[in-house]
Amino acid sequence: MRTTPLVVLLLPLSAVAATKSVATVAELQSALSSAKAGDEIVLADGTYTVNANLNCAAEGTDAQPITVRAANRHAALIRFNATEGFKVSGRAWVFDGLTIEGICAQDQDCEHAFHVTGHAEGFVLRNSRVRDFNAQLKVNATKNASDVFEMPHRGLIERNEIYDTRPRATGTPVTKLNIDTGDDWVVRDNELHDFSKQGGIAYGAFMKSGGKRGLFERNRVFCARDLPASDTRIGLSFGGGGTGAAFCAPAFDPTVPCDPEHSDGIIRNNIVANCSDVAVYLNRAARTQVLFNTFIGTTGVDFRFPSSTGEAHGNVLSSVIRGRDSGSFTAGTNLTNVAMGTWTSWYVAPVQGDLTLKGPVTQLVGAAAARSTVTDDFCQRPRPTTGPYTLGALEHSLGDCQPVTQQPDAGLPDAGAPDAGTGMTDAGTNTDTPKDSGGCGASPGLWPLLLVLLLPLSLRRRPAVRP
Repeated sequence: MRTTPLVVLLLPLSAVAATKSVATVAELQSALSSAKAGDEIVLADGTYTVNANLNCAAEGTDAQPITVRAANRHAALIRFNATEGFKVSGRAWVFDGLTIEGICAQDQDCEHAFHVTGHAEGFVLRNSRVRDFNAQLKVNATKNASDVFEMPHRGLIERNEIYDTRPRATGTPVTKLNIDTGDDWVVRDNELHDFSKQGGIAYGAFMKSGGKRGLFERNRVFCARDLPASDTRIGLSFGGGGTGAAFCAPAFDPTVPCDPEHSDGIIRNNIVANCSDVAVYLNRAARTQVLFNTFIGTTGVDFRFPSSTGEAHGNVLSSVIRGRDSGSFTAGTNLTNVAMGTWTSWYVAPVQGDLTLKGPVTQLVGAAAARSTVTDDFCQRPRPTTGPYTLGALEHSLGDCQPVTQQPDAGLPDAGAPDAGTGMTDAGTNTDTPKDSGGCGASPGLWPLLLVLLLPLSLRRRPAVRP
């Protein structure tokens, strides 16, 4: 008996990932609520005014994140009149190329553009402009259904412009990137500027609440860039203003002090300028490395309280690096107490962030021993493979940094030129493709969708057994 080949079509049990184009708030809400791993939600050019938070609870994966992006970078403007904007509680969400602003009549009513909470691991925000919130990003642990705290680990914040158009009038904290709990967060290649709290203290960014292995690198932080300086402004921090014990990892126990607030963090190759207080504040931050940074017009670096320990090496700064309240550190080679006249003899406009060389910097070049944890500089140029490094964030042995134009990601063209004043004069926004970049513009893998097997029927059935 002849057998007929059988075509077997195998489809995955889960729904197929999709690209969802949206042009209205209702369509955006629907796409978010029905999102599946691998989906891309693409916003058409235009303005989206949202009066409630947008829930992002679906689960992506590292291989198939859920991506929310603009069709043209910065041309989709999302305006939130709500306490929170995107509330992200699912894993592996990527937000790319958006412009987001808070428009609340009262500043206290626009808390967060992004609230990342619980097990929302693998969150990514890149290539976006976010303005006018008390904390553009808020990250914290929450309890799950089993009454166990879950934390959002491994977040990535890169190549964004984050700022306010006025001082914030609010009784709540003002910190542009407020990362409470969570390990292995990376904040790199961002521009943070013009943040202040009326009558209070504002931070550019901090990680605290028991987190580990945080990284701040190649960021440019201007406490006051376009707006007049006001109130107390701090650049970067591990520890921030501290955490209530009940909200601190890993114990989450009101009887267990939050000490250390952060462990094994690295702050390298950053430029921080024009802050009324310190460029770096380490509050109960254990084993922190502060390496090859340039701090202009700030009051320096504080290692504060006994659990703040670590190393400060390769930095050049206006003030000093100090241990406060029994904080301690190993001092490598740093150039401290640099006068403003010296800065202006070196660079074209240092307080404004233009570090184009104006005069000789011989006392910086080759002045600090290399460190294995610092392989490049602020401009992503490789540091010397042999011999010492230049002090500060810029490797002057290589000359001036050339402006770097941010290249569009695949499928995400730029909508136009950057806003005035946001371009990087000396370094630009980097164009590296991170190893964990499987988000915006990446087509989901389609190979598992169809598998055709041509098998003879005789191979698929046993012959009848005769007595």
